[in-house]
Amino acid sequence: MRYRVKYEDIGSRDYKQTWDYQAEIFKELIEGKKTGQSNITTATGSLHGTLIFVEHPHVYTLGKNGSENNLLLDLIQLRAKDAKFYRIDRGGDITYHGPGQIVGYPIFDLEELNIGLKEYIFRLEEAIINTIREFGLNGSRLEGGAGVWLDPDVQGKARKICAIGVKASRYITMHGFAFNVNTDLSYFNYINPCGFTDKGVTSLEKETGKKQEMNKVKNIVRNKFRDTFGFDWTE
Repeated sequence: MRYRVKYEDIGSRDYKQTWDYQAEIFKELIEGKKTGQSNITTATGSLHGTLIFVEHPHVYTLGKNGSENNLLLDLIQLRAKDAKFYRIDRGGDITYHGPGQIVGYPIFDLEELNIGLKEYIFRLEEAIINTIREFGLNGSRLEGGAGVWLDPDVQGKARKICAIGVKASRYITMHGFAFNVNTDLSYFNYINPCGFTDKGVTSLEKETGKKQEMNKVKNIVRNKFRDTFGFDWTE
């Protein structure tokens, strides 16, 4: 039987509230593996895996190995921008989340999918690459920089459209990706995105020249995830 995943679009929600929610599902799946009951329905309704889509109010998050020097604002300036800051337990450096961005949190069991962490990240990138191809964009990878890029090998033109940072324990994943759709890119001016000082960021809106309908884009991403990872949806 194919791996089964529950999809949840939880709309706009505070970053910390969402972090706690995914951490609860993550913990339940790990506990289920310890007791040999990883395939049961948990108290939060997850069956095998969960894919959460959310938009956050303005927030900057810094991975466990990142440098706070890549945040170019102090606390007072953060408040003036109506933004929050969290140091979190994923990989990667600093990134921004905000309205108009699809943030995805896949809480998957990689053993059930029969893949390792490197392949998991490759497939996350592939799902977004396949998504933006629907809009006539050629996404690719940058060596040493996880995520999806446009023109990564062209000096002065490399720009990231989707950031990726994950955590895994006992083959269970959390955190995930941040895909810029109609994102206000000016908020990236206050950080060195993912630690880079010589590369830019972009969005689907900027590249296509028009504002995108979020539900349409979410449906494409959702379907590309199903196809790329080879799972089935469950209610």
